[in-house]
Amino acid sequence: MPRTLPEPSVDSFDLTVILSALADPGRRTLMRALYESVDPIDCAILVARVDLGLSNPTISHHYRVLREAGLTRTVADGRKRVVRVRREEVERRFPGLLRAILGADERMERREVDTGR
Repeated sequence: MPRTLPEPSVDSFDLTVILSALADPGRRTLMRALYESVDPIDCAILVARVDLGLSNPTISHHYRVLREAGLTRTVADGRKRVVRVRREEVERRFPGLLRAILGADERMERREVDTGR
């Protein structure tokens, strides 16, 4: 039977914790891929898609940090984990935050490609 893993309530979102979670490039990459996905996505499929080159324990840690910061919701069904961004909840508490951070990250990558870095 599917169960939602523990996550903070919207009222307990802490901006410092959220920014700290998003400070890591690997977690930002995962978040960007999740943010671009309209539907919840299986953790294993997402990791294969973004190819971070990290160990499974490290990737699990990144997912946990994002969930504990309140950025994602994870539903466990046996060994399968399905994740989605808590877009509406984060937007309600911190309007424009995800768009500003994840969009800025995307613009920076495009600039680096354009300049050959």
